Amino acid sequence: MDFAGPIDALTGTPAARFGLYVHFPYCVSKCPYCDFAVAVVREVPEERYARAVLTELDARLAADPSLRERTLESIFLGGGTPSLWHPRWVAHVLEGVAARLRVAPGAEVSLEANPSLADAGRFAGYRAAGVNRLSLGVQSFQAETLQALGREHSGAQAVAAFETARRAGFDVVSMDFIYGVHGQTRAQVEADARQAVALEPEHLSTYALTVEREVLAVATPLSRQLDQGVLALPSDEAVVEMAQTVRDVYAGGGLHRYEISNHARPGFSSRHNALYWTGGEYLALGVGATGMWLTSSAGAPPEGSRYVNPRGSGAYLRAVEEGRPVEASREALGPEELFAERLSMGLRLRSGVDWEAVCTRYGQSPEPRRAEVERLVRHGLARLEGARLVLTDAGADVHSAICARLL
Repeated sequence: MDFAGPIDALTGTPAARFGLYVHFPYCVSKCPYCDFAVAVVREVPEERYARAVLTELDARLAADPSLRERTLESIFLGGGTPSLWHPRWVAHVLEGVAARLRVAPGAEVSLEANPSLADAGRFAGYRAAGVNRLSLGVQSFQAETLQALGREHSGAQAVAAFETARRAGFDVVSMDFIYGVHGQTRAQVEADARQAVALEPEHLSTYALTVEREVLAVATPLSRQLDQGVLALPSDEAVVEMAQTVRDVYAGGGLHRYEISNHARPGFSSRHNALYWTGGEYLALGVGATGMWLTSSAGAPPEGSRYVNPRGSGAYLRAVEEGRPVEASREALGPEELFAERLSMGLRLRSGVDWEAVCTRYGQSPEPRRAEVERLVRHGLARLEGARLVLTDAGADVHSAICARLL
């Protein structure tokens, strides 16, 4: 399926330029590593939440009617656990969006799902509702790793969920995995990677477990255990070896590494996620959702703003239903902030980024950075492919440190 998404000139990556993110915050339980805006409830207010999301959209369109003239090239329903949302309400939201905004023919429409049997029973309904890309939160097939991560499904259920997605008509299925988990071995990581490849998915996202409080939005049970000294994680060297194992197995299975943590078969990279990595704009609706768009004037570097909705589901619903503004915060983004994001996110892509063009676009001089670029190339951490600076595998392992030096 060839999803809509033009090629970003600075990275050569297919990416939506304007997308919509809808956050569904509800879960049956909260994983101990999760720092997302999540609400654990006995009964999900499915209809109420669907109507609130569209009410928020109406309010945003009233405040900025020009958004109606934009064309959505991607829609992503994330969470939380969006597969707890009945397909009828997912259809209600997608139909409501299409009635209010232009949606490109062939737009990528993704939904995150848990591999539990109850959630998998809804897959056909999501496909009928207009979802054309399913993302399964597998995390691991290994019982020990799933237990450590607080996941409630089994490896067998994850396989069954993938097969159910195929029978439901999903030609594009992605799976998420985590490595670097306490108690996890390199052999287990390799077994996960081989089993994932054997299912022949179109896309795999694989992330190192993040536990450190300073990089999380909020404290988590695992971050508190780490602070207390009762959580033992694999060494940095072991995590790097796990990452290399994942890359080798995926490459052997025909999945190309197009971003530091993402692999895909040719033509199946995530257009919506690439929007974030290539400086695209995105409208966001729902609890804890973050949106961003740009403003620019002729001859001036781009500027923009980013807003964040409240993380509490009760506060969000009350604000929407009472007609009050729902944003918890909004920040102005000047050329320097946008430059930092554009360069650092572009360097996550394995196609690299035209670093001098990024400097020029955002009013930054390339000259103070030229010696650092030459040093990165000389030490094998990056290479120049035409105008693009591309991190090598060794460079990608220290992406944050490289960005700090370039910025």
